[in-house]
Amino acid sequence: MYIRQLKVEKKLSIAASQMTLEGQPKVKTKVKLKTKVKKKAKTKAKKSQKSPKATASASRNQSHAGPSSANTCHKPRVEEMKQDVKAQKPQRVHEDRSSQRKIMQQTIQSNLECLLYLQKPEEAEKLLLLYHSNPMKRKLLNVDAYNVVMRGWARKGCLHRVIHLLSMLESVSLRPNLDSYAVLLECMTQSQSSTKAIWRCVQHLKKDGFHVDELFQKCLFEGDEKEKVLKAIRIIQPDYQLPPPPKPEICKAALLKNFYSEKKMVSYPKLDFSVQELREHFQQQLEMELNSTITIESVESAKPLTPQAIKAREQLASFRAQWRGAILQALQKSKHNMSQVKTVSGHSVLYPYLCLLPDKEYVDIMMQTLNSLSPQGESLAVLARELGSKVYNKYLTQRKLHSGQFKKVQEIYENYIHLLAKDTQPSEYLPREYWEKLVAEAGYGPSLNLKDCSWPYVLLMRLGMYLLEILVHAVKVPRNTLNPRLPSKLIPVLYHIYSFRSSWQVGLIKPHPIFSQIVSDAAEAMLTFNSSAIPMLCPPVPWTSPHFGAFVLGDTKLMRYVDGAIQHQQLLDQCPQVNLHPVLDALNQLGNCAWKINQPVLDIIISIFNDKGNEKLDIPPPVSEAPKPPVSPSSSSALHKSQKHELLLCKKKAAEMHSLRMDALYKLSIANYVRDKVFWFPHNMDFRGRTYPCPPYFNHLGNDVTRAILLFAEGRPLGPKGLDWLKIHLINLTGLKKKNALQERLDYANEIMEEILDSADHPLTGRKWWMNTDEPWQVLACCMEIAKASRSPNPAAFVSHFPVHQDGSCNGLQHYAALGRDLIGAISVNLMPCSVPQDVYSAVAQQVEEFRKKDAEEGLRIAQVLEGFIGRKVVKQTVMTVVYGVTRYGGRLQMEKRLKEIEFPEEYIWEASHYLVKQVFNGIKEMFSATRDIQNWLTESAKLIAQSGRTVEWVTPLGLPIVQPYYRIRPTVLTCNMQNLSVKNSSNNNQKPDTVKQKNAFPPNFIHSLDSTHMMLTALHCFRQGLTFVSVHDCYWTHALTVDIMNKICRQQFVALHSQKILEDLSKFMLKHYCSPDKESRALWQKKLMEQLSNVPKTGEFNLNKVIDSTYFFS
Repeated sequence: MYIRQLKVEKKLSIAASQMTLEGQPKVKTKVKLKTKVKKKAKTKAKKSQKSPKATASASRNQSHAGPSSANTCHKPRVEEMKQDVKAQKPQRVHEDRSSQRKIMQQTIQSNLECLLYLQKPEEAEKLLLLYHSNPMKRKLLNVDAYNVVMRGWARKGCLHRVIHLLSMLESVSLRPNLDSYAVLLECMTQSQSSTKAIWRCVQHLKKDGFHVDELFQKCLFEGDEKEKVLKAIRIIQPDYQLPPPPKPEICKAALLKNFYSEKKMVSYPKLDFSVQELREHFQQQLEMELNSTITIESVESAKPLTPQAIKAREQLASFRAQWRGAILQALQKSKHNMSQVKTVSGHSVLYPYLCLLPDKEYVDIMMQTLNSLSPQGESLAVLARELGSKVYNKYLTQRKLHSGQFKKVQEIYENYIHLLAKDTQPSEYLPREYWEKLVAEAGYGPSLNLKDCSWPYVLLMRLGMYLLEILVHAVKVPRNTLNPRLPSKLIPVLYHIYSFRSSWQVGLIKPHPIFSQIVSDAAEAMLTFNSSAIPMLCPPVPWTSPHFGAFVLGDTKLMRYVDGAIQHQQLLDQCPQVNLHPVLDALNQLGNCAWKINQPVLDIIISIFNDKGNEKLDIPPPVSEAPKPPVSPSSSSALHKSQKHELLLCKKKAAEMHSLRMDALYKLSIANYVRDKVFWFPHNMDFRGRTYPCPPYFNHLGNDVTRAILLFAEGRPLGPKGLDWLKIHLINLTGLKKKNALQERLDYANEIMEEILDSADHPLTGRKWWMNTDEPWQVLACCMEIAKASRSPNPAAFVSHFPVHQDGSCNGLQHYAALGRDLIGAISVNLMPCSVPQDVYSAVAQQVEEFRKKDAEEGLRIAQVLEGFIGRKVVKQTVMTVVYGVTRYGGRLQMEKRLKEIEFPEEYIWEASHYLVKQVFNGIKEMFSATRDIQNWLTESAKLIAQSGRTVEWVTPLGLPIVQPYYRIRPTVLTCNMQNLSVKNSSNNNQKPDTVKQKNAFPPNFIHSLDSTHMMLTALHCFRQGLTFVSVHDCYWTHALTVDIMNKICRQQFVALHSQKILEDLSKFMLKHYCSPDKESRALWQKKLMEQLSNVPKTGEFNLNKVIDSTYFFS
């Protein structure tokens, strides 16, 4: 133990022993590591890296880096080196300046907002003047910056300061906007200005082209600002009334004309809760969100407590109390030093952000990060982002409380409950419509959307790095904690080290083994999560715009995108809100599905989890079960090469096992926490429109274990066919009888009823039939449901909460076959009615086998070796992913993996995988000729668009605007004390697109946008029919009673979707968007693009209406 600890300390102490918080940046990008590097790699690294001094100089010049994703690394950009440097330099300089300018503007705005929140208008004005008084810096200021400072003075009633700022604004040729006039009128009310002064202000407003009504229609207000502006207006117009809310717009999307315009609407389905019960649920959710975090009991807490665990817990509690004090002291000292700095540079920029919360809350955030750190450590960039984001989220919550927005949301939500509660009158409104109605009726008070107060990504990273430096510097532990023979010197708990990931050098923060050992021994009974990681305890706030919905207080993005990227949000903001209604309503439908826990299945899973797990059943064993490394001799040089390799494999396996174990622990602990509750999963989407639950750990998109413990909270009687659907669903889950008709699957289920009942009654002690299936836990849950239903006096009346799934048959190829009206392809993927399901994978395997036979007869050696090895399993993954853009290279790797699994002769694997991937692509081309034509058309179109310097954009048939977020990003360097961070800038609109990614990703992304459109259409029409509906992309869930209705709707909506002229509409949109209408001004690339886009692929003879009668389209 003594020798091992000395070795570890020696390895970990690179940089940590020299680190100081208040010192000058002293990070060098070259780090001496005890690793053997090949000469070739060394030469390459020397060529690509600058000297430490040059790097430090460059990093200082680029300290304001752009946001997106950060890596603690520097990688040569080969593509850029290939380009003509002289031709590219002016463009790059312009891009960099534009990027820097935008980041600086965001930073100035958030700094001013911060000072406004802290009620320091004097400091805000000083900062503004710093830029205003400098002709060069002044260009960074916009009207919004002046407005923020004006708002600060307006709240104090200092009219002369507001007027002075207005004159400053006009002196630099900026014009006041509506917000400027709203602030001025608010201040006039506060300072009791004369009627004449207010009259003059309103005249100026009108002269600048605005109308009084626009103040209340377009401005965002906090607290009682709206009332103060209204009071000012009524001084000169006593009879003035607030403008009526705009009349709700009706979505005119061709696919949903009837959905929104039907006169006779169905009532919105009620939940099985009274108004009072829903209010109680809402209060529980509020409490959780106000706390930002929640601490729950771990499922491991059921284990008996050993003396070792008791001792470790006591040690940990003692250390944590000391660490809290040390962190608090370091934070306060650093803040004091910052407050003395007079310049607006370096760390002093962060000072206001460290005053937004009480010091104790910053300490709590840092302690949470320390407590959740894994023994393997975590990337510096990830930890910095996490710390910065936690501070921002807490600040946002506080702003919502202070602005009165929280109180208004609370009032509206308590009325919104009436739409859902069982003891209220039925209503024909959709959740979004009902919420908008309540907001319009509320009239007065703060706006529900805050003025934009987002922080630039680079600022989040700076703040996070600062807090991380405090944490690493302040937290120490005695060296002799686990071994009394060692000296009692204090050593850091966290070490900053470097590691290589591929050719990237990455900074990590790693805990000392002493800390990891104590945490492991303590086996703590409690886990702490962010409140957004837990399912909601009340129905989600409905999405009403891209900026509002899901959690009550939490800030949730409607569309998920890379940190710092703004392109998606800009598209959503520019899109007419009425066009987004179908997407918002579909997300609200998915989020309003109530869930509960399948307690018997959860209890069995927890018992196995706490009894060393079971890898076969996908329950990860603890790290104590990891393979033991070889016993190391006294000298490390004595280790043989094979032993070193084995040691590395053992470490890798242990790290993987820890990761899987923690993931399972989080999921099961959250499930156990909500075991007696009803809960909801708010949803959002990715940039293609694919939907996802917001809570990240535990949701229905999870693995077999997670899905098995979820039930619908609402129960429905099985009805005449429900029990049959449960049995068919069971056989589908087993993976057996995939090629058989539904009736044959049902007959098989009836034949094995004895096994089903035995599995349900004796899951761990019986014959365990359920364990040998594809999805064992869902099979077990289904066995239990069938057993209960079949034993009930009247199975048709048995109330079932069990979700039954219907899966698309290679859904991507289904969309391609429908787009191209490809008859052979349509038959292969079950768009045509057949008596038994068609298996596209077997069909391709058969086609490949025919190619192989022909080649073998002609004497091709590899074709002869492959005899007997080509089957469904070998080709399935490649066929499935061809539709999503897999390349021949990726396909070859897939083939190689499959061949190894079936014990194909190793010496032929490389050649065989090459041959097979070529033949699979040929087979698909022959079977799905229209599919390949469409794929090629989409790829070539995207290539030409990207080569012109534009990103690929399109609009889905439901009206959702989409842009592909693939750019050639030039990383810039963010200087920090601990080390420099290479930050990728995704917020710059002038970035050049990554042509390869744009063209390769367009076909799969376009198809994904179609499958999400089909799912949303199905969700909306299922609501109209009163069904419970959720989806996992192309797998649709409902009650056993309503499977037939859902199947009918699913087919009708697929036909309706593909009856639109999808490719023609795409072509028209792109021609309008990318090509100049003026023939004279068209560039050569535009002519080429026009020719490509106009040449829409021809379609085949398949009759789309046949899908309606296809049993195995979704089954």
